Amino acid sequence: MFITGTDTDIGKTYVSVTLLQALRAQGRTAIGMKPIASGCTVTANGLRNEDALALQAACDPRPDYAEINPIALRTPVSPHLAATIEATRIELSPIHQAFTALQARAQHVIVEGVGGWLAPLREDLSVADLVRSMDLPVILVVGLRLGCLNHALLSVRAILADGGTLLGWIGNAVDPAMRAREGNLDTLRHLLPVPCLGVLKHQPDSFRQISALDAAVLSIPPSSPTPTDSRPETAHDHVSTTNR
Repeated sequence: MFITGTDTDIGKTYVSVTLLQALRAQGRTAIGMKPIASGCTVTANGLRNEDALALQAACDPRPDYAEINPIALRTPVSPHLAATIEATRIELSPIHQAFTALQARAQHVIVEGVGGWLAPLREDLSVADLVRSMDLPVILVVGLRLGCLNHALLSVRAILADGGTLLGWIGNAVDPAMRAREGNLDTLRHLLPVPCLGVLKHQPDSFRQISALDAAVLSIPPSSPTPTDSRPETAHDHVSTTNR
């Protein structure tokens, strides 16, 4: 599954790690992947990204870092700009090679995107193109804050218009003081044509404090996704218990 979001810093890593824990709790082998990461830190072992390290720690089995994050960039900006600054070019072949290796090692691979659905990776390549090249179904992380309705609706429209297979969406309470949060959630459930797979509570320390209760909130999508042209009302039957 590919995890994208309605914006950057919206909780994609938090959701990805929680999904990995939920899968492992069901006795499945699951590996996380961060194909492209900017803002990496120079270490004795090479460039390392905090999000990719969190995914690696949640994996079972645990692959080498280079497989989880095949393209690591130092500059903490959009990947296409970081690549330009660092005089390199983002190519898909190392991503595909790493992904194939990970697929051979586990039942599930959770691939975390960078930025949102249309974030550019180079002048002729976007996150949407990456997903199409990997042929992965998508889960959308909706950051619950002011503006989330428009961001979620635009993201879903873009994913479907690009021919993506959208399995569902997960709410992440990035703003604990959000007004009318329950009303916004009800609106999202009504307007989005795919099921809500769970709502995660506010996590001030991001993915560091994830508990078994967090993982239990999420519904793992079936192998055969709900058709994206189904009416929103039918999606309500698939809504999981949420942290309110």
